[in-house]
Amino acid sequence: MRRFGFLLRPSWFILAGVVIAFAYLCFTVLAPWQLGKNTSTSHRNQAIADSVRADPVDITSVIEGSGTDTEWRRVTADGAFVPESTLLVRLRHLDGAPGYAVLAAFKTTDGRILLVDRGLVAAVAGSTRPPAIADPPAGPQHIEGRVRVSEGVVPDRAPLTEDGFRQVYSIDTTQAMTVIGLPLTTIPAGDRGGYLQLSENQPGAFTPTPLPQLDAGPYLSYGLQWLAFGIMAPLGLGYFVWAEIRERRKDKAATDGPAPTPRQTPQNRLADRYGRDRT
Repeated sequence: MRRFGFLLRPSWFILAGVVIAFAYLCFTVLAPWQLGKNTSTSHRNQAIADSVRADPVDITSVIEGSGTDTEWRRVTADGAFVPESTLLVRLRHLDGAPGYAVLAAFKTTDGRILLVDRGLVAAVAGSTRPPAIADPPAGPQHIEGRVRVSEGVVPDRAPLTEDGFRQVYSIDTTQAMTVIGLPLTTIPAGDRGGYLQLSENQPGAFTPTPLPQLDAGPYLSYGLQWLAFGIMAPLGLGYFVWAEIRERRKDKAATDGPAPTPRQTPQNRLADRYGRDRT
């Protein structure tokens, strides 16, 4: 056991602790984090692809359904836009430039009031909202769009009113209900509920928010890399231990070996021979 005594030194304890902690994080935090993102991204991409191929369904069937896995589903609704229900969402982007999302309330023929994202408008002079935003068309309308999950409320970003326009920092049905002052119906979608995002060329639509790229991203490879790091770290520690033991064995063998034989020279050999002849 004395050959392993060096492992009890503080430096080796610290190194072993760091390696064990790193491997633990790789297997329990870092790899699951990336693999989980890969799973959610793949699920989202599949849902978008399915919605592109599927025919739209009436919004009533989604609202009255029992499931909440409805994001990206194409739906239709009949009714009319509620006058003076415009709500702007700040800090959006349109073609790489600052913009605003325009929300409005839509009352269906069966009396439900939905939050509708009409699309994006470009900001003016950097980040200023457009001086005028067209109201949605009046009267009965038939609209089509996609169910989207509410984004939640941005902390420390309270709603405001500027130049007569009510503005928020995220699309959240519950917050919009309070700001607009209407009893909005939350579409079952995810944990926070959802809203309706208008498709292109629909009544009252501006530039639609583009669909995400159907790309799984690098999350799978990142997850596998963290798993590999978690395996390689203990193996690397084992290699350093083995290398240290090997070097210590070499040093011990050099210390405990036989005394070196004097180097033979012509003079040595002649003296040895003369000595033997005299005897």
